[in-house]
Amino acid sequence: MSSTTAGVVFIAAMVAALAASYRPLGDYIYRVVTRERHSRVERGVYRVIGARPGTEQNWAGYARSVLAFSAVSVFFLYGFLRLQEFLPLNLGFAGVDPYVSWNTAVSFVTNTNWQAYSGESTMGHLVQAGGLAVQNFVSAAVGIAVAVALVRGFARKATDKLGNFWVDLVRITVWVLLPIATLGAIALVVGGVVQNFTDVTQAATVAGDTQSITGGAVASQEAIKELGTNGGGFYNANSAHPFENPTSWTNFIEIYLLLVIPVAMPRVFGRIVGDNRQGYAIVAVMGVLALASITAVFGFESMADGTVPQAVAAAMEGKEVRFGVGDSSLFAAATTLTSTGAVNSFHDSFTSLGGGMLMLNMMFGEVAPGGVGGGLYGILVLAVITVFVAGLMVGRTPEYLGKKIGAREIKLASLYFLVTPALVLAGVALSFALPSNLDSMQEAGPHGFSELLYAFTSASNNNGSAFGGFGANTPWFNTALGLCMLFGRFVPIVLVLALAGSFARQRPVPATAGTLPTHKPLFVGMVVGVTLVLIALTFLPVLALGPLAEGLQ
Repeated sequence: MSSTTAGVVFIAAMVAALAASYRPLGDYIYRVVTRERHSRVERGVYRVIGARPGTEQNWAGYARSVLAFSAVSVFFLYGFLRLQEFLPLNLGFAGVDPYVSWNTAVSFVTNTNWQAYSGESTMGHLVQAGGLAVQNFVSAAVGIAVAVALVRGFARKATDKLGNFWVDLVRITVWVLLPIATLGAIALVVGGVVQNFTDVTQAATVAGDTQSITGGAVASQEAIKELGTNGGGFYNANSAHPFENPTSWTNFIEIYLLLVIPVAMPRVFGRIVGDNRQGYAIVAVMGVLALASITAVFGFESMADGTVPQAVAAAMEGKEVRFGVGDSSLFAAATTLTSTGAVNSFHDSFTSLGGGMLMLNMMFGEVAPGGVGGGLYGILVLAVITVFVAGLMVGRTPEYLGKKIGAREIKLASLYFLVTPALVLAGVALSFALPSNLDSMQEAGPHGFSELLYAFTSASNNNGSAFGGFGANTPWFNTALGLCMLFGRFVPIVLVLALAGSFARQRPVPATAGTLPTHKPLFVGMVVGVTLVLIALTFLPVLALGPLAEGLQ
């Protein structure tokens, strides 16, 4: 079997596994977030955190809870990192630098998990497991909770209530993320991923002394990070490290874990709004965009220009030989199509157009299928914009799932779409305005520009991956990228919750002969087209300065 055929088989097997999981996992999540009774475990957690599970919140109260929880999380994690040298299991490491602590705290709380440091030579076990890994769970749960709140807005009528954030947070963490992470960790251990606290490698010289570094429950942390939530890893090589991802089998499991929850979320959407066809339409949009991206990345990496790539029939620079181009391309596309950011190859070594495609995946807003929760509410906002455009074309008031899209709704949807492009483009422009920042780019010319563009695209879209040649560990970039992660996460969340509240207050409008059917292939094609046009109009000029210019050289 040729490497190309093996790659196609790997991708086909992944599609089949995700398709088989769509209905059972989606139905399970639906039952978790909609049941009325609270378990004994849940009631115990509510008492500890002081939540009132019987009280529902309007969109503003829900948003305040999200922001308050996240603010406390940033504060706690920042202190955890700064005080590391006084904590047990610190492996002899000092407290983390203030700029890096700020960047890392914001990064993990916003579900980005961008790392401007090497985990194996910076942080001990307690910070990794008790600080970062905890945020891997709860930041993902926040995203799912917000998505569920938006869907409730579509499903409910004449009310201002969207549920209770604290109930959603606890249930999603306890009954969705923890069980899947546990099963994933067991599967990875069986596949050969390390799961212990013994010394497994030696760090390079740190502060003049050679220190022993421990692997630290790599399997469980790997399972957590692949739940579509986390690009951060214990090892600097991330999922290319043999302790984290030793075989093609574990590679399959990790890609499956980062995709399975986002793929299942449209089923939750369909169940809550009472029309499973709507869920199938949304997952079809995600599937079309994802398969197009995977095919493009695979093609660009398999048909690379240059003497060496043509001699070996692929661009193998920066890729693990045990994975090859097919598995590496699927991982790279999947991790940038979701808000994961984990990597099993060196994205900076991808071909110019292959690397450009990875950036484009993030520029889509990571909606195919996107992060856990974030992908669903992102694609639903694009669906709202699509229905509005369709309404303008036929001269009638646009409606989606029986809810009218008026001036307030389209303003909120438009602002949601504009947030991340504004952060990306402003961040790149301001960084180039400071000459000292040019030293962070390993390469000159278009590729150096691409390294900077990738960094701000990744941070603003809460992805976490990077072009590895980019030196982000400076006061400017730690601060600027941290701000992009912060605003790129919470401004859209507030806008989504405001949109949910606006829809929930409406009474449903009966469908008529002139209502656009939003469960048919025509609508799927329209959402795909609107997404492509919006992204092209927004980002094509800046892409032309980076990966496109490099590819044409």
